[in-house]
Amino acid sequence: MRVRTYFIVFTVLLALNLLLGQCPSGLPEPWDSWLRWTAGVLSLVCLVLFYRKVMKPFRLIETGMTLLKEQDFGSRLHPVGQHDADRIVHLFNRMMEQLKRERLHVREQNQLFDLIFQASPTGILILDLDGRVASMNPSAVHLLGKPLDELQGRRLDECTFDLCDALRTLAMDEVRSVRLNDSGIYRCSCLSFLDNGFRRKFYLIEPLTREVMMAEKKAYEKVIRMIAHEVNNTVAGVASTLDTVDMALEERGGDDELREAVCVCTDRCYNLSRFITRFADVVKLPDPVLVRSDLNEVVRTNLQFMEAMCAEHHIALLSDLAVGPVWVDLDMVLFQQVLINVFKNAAESIGCDGRIVIRTTAGSPVLEVTDNGPGIDKDTASKLFSPFFSTKPNGQGIGLMLVREVLLKHHCTFSLRTGEDGLTRFRICFPTGAC
Repeated sequence: MRVRTYFIVFTVLLALNLLLGQCPSGLPEPWDSWLRWTAGVLSLVCLVLFYRKVMKPFRLIETGMTLLKEQDFGSRLHPVGQHDADRIVHLFNRMMEQLKRERLHVREQNQLFDLIFQASPTGILILDLDGRVASMNPSAVHLLGKPLDELQGRRLDECTFDLCDALRTLAMDEVRSVRLNDSGIYRCSCLSFLDNGFRRKFYLIEPLTREVMMAEKKAYEKVIRMIAHEVNNTVAGVASTLDTVDMALEERGGDDELREAVCVCTDRCYNLSRFITRFADVVKLPDPVLVRSDLNEVVRTNLQFMEAMCAEHHIALLSDLAVGPVWVDLDMVLFQQVLINVFKNAAESIGCDGRIVIRTTAGSPVLEVTDNGPGIDKDTASKLFSPFFSTKPNGQGIGLMLVREVLLKHHCTFSLRTGEDGLTRFRICFPTGAC
């Protein structure tokens, strides 16, 4: 029977008791007492049954609330054979099954997110609701060069990594390509997600260096080949004609001024050919033949040439080499071009009366060239390793482009920046080390 039926029966019996108590039944005395006693007993029995029928669903609800409190979504309630209670049991079991499925789905999604978060080559930097660094994936740690412990709990304006300024100035949903002074190129995005109803900000940092450099190289290789082909063919024909004219003038005698003009034109043709050849050499740069070498010995071998370069401008050249050999794998010929260009840039930056210090570090092999020139501003720093970019009036933008290509072929990481102390450092880290 349902609770409602017990309630109706109990109400009828209670009304009958009240009626018998107020009005005589008209029956003889034994029958009248027996009727009153029977009605009272039946009322008591119905009250007990009614109580049990009402309290059983409450006990089931209490048991269910305990299971929810303990987050035991695997347990189920069993039917008790009572219609109202069994409806509660059925509804509760369905709810628990749905909660279990949703909880499992959320766990699987979180596990998938964690796997993607940890394995993604794109750097992910997540902030908390107060705009402080909350978490970073391994790619972000690698790209930013800072461990999570050092950045966690700090605002971006309190951090000092290279991309800090770029990330801090990103507007919500903005995507921007950033070029750093270590020739690195990154696509940075500022996005958000909902967490407990509140919007939290996160950043995506995608390295584009390799792709952009390959695209740049393909573009300038094609241009240089076309220019070199046309210029060299033209120069060869013009130079040959000028040589013929010079020989004819020599046979005739006299006309010294005209011969001098012809010689100037010939020299200009050869200079133009050499100029184009320098660009072509960057395109045709060979793969390095790596040999185990002592970095200190490589530096000492080139010091004499560098000292002569610096002496002309009254620049002091100091060396602070590591004690003992610093073993690295490099191509001596190609790396010599790197040293020459790095020192030439440092000397030209100083101009006159300055100081250049070359330093090597063992353990994690590092070569660092420091100068006390005027330094590099932020706008220039982001363009230093761009093809054909130069800050010099007559610069061709080949030197640092050549340095970049050689160091990338050696799998080195490098940077050129001016520190807070005003000194400009060109830092080269070999594969076994890290900048």
